[in-house]
Amino acid sequence: MSQVLLSAQHLTKRFGGLAAVNDVSVDLLRDRIHAVIGPNGAGKSTLTNLLSGDLSPTSGSITLNGVDTTGHSPESISRLGLGRSYQKTNIFLPFTVWDNVRLAAQSRQRHAPWNPLRWLQSAASMKAVNARCERAIELAGLTHRQQAVAATISHGEQRQLEVAMTLATEPTVLLLDEPLAGMGQAEAERMIELLIKLKKNHAVMLVEHDMDAVFTLADQLTVMLNGQVIASGKPAEVRADPVVQAAYLGEER
Repeated sequence: MSQVLLSAQHLTKRFGGLAAVNDVSVDLLRDRIHAVIGPNGAGKSTLTNLLSGDLSPTSGSITLNGVDTTGHSPESISRLGLGRSYQKTNIFLPFTVWDNVRLAAQSRQRHAPWNPLRWLQSAASMKAVNARCERAIELAGLTHRQQAVAATISHGEQRQLEVAMTLATEPTVLLLDEPLAGMGQAEAERMIELLIKLKKNHAVMLVEHDMDAVFTLADQLTVMLNGQVIASGKPAEVRADPVVQAAYLGEER
């Protein structure tokens, strides 16, 4: 069986009287892509923010790589092995692809006790950082674009760059929020190929509205509506669920 890398149990997040996420449980396994779908306002982004530490749960628990991360800061959760992308591309547009990814890789650099001389160290001399940067760029399929300025590359390449920056932090769990949004067919196909490669060594949670991509990629599928899970299981099973068909897929039995 695949190893559970992240486990969230009975998560609830309330904003006043509104339960944006209500008693949601999810396990993310290595070598599996777990897709979370649902209409706008279903609670998908709130769930992602709870798992990443951008929000603290009202109740429930989260364990990442065997460590209870419930209520921890995003920075500490990231250092424990969680990486995420956002709905809106989050990169440094004036920098090159290489510099964007190297900055992410540097965030994992361990430093000795404070030493004023290390502030004078050239980033180019950090061999371990540069090696992580190179691996991440290669895995994301951007080696041929590493010296391009981020603002000049295509939207699809910018999304690949964001994934490369996440990979440079060496995560075990990836939370990817609509990575195919706004892409043309060729760009979407490249991203799908990348996600298939990534799942080999990662647990992946994918929030996505492209149903063709979801049913191509997902090993496990969870459907949310009004903050609650209405179905979870293998994609074929979920697709055949009459509740899901009525509430989300717009199909009738």
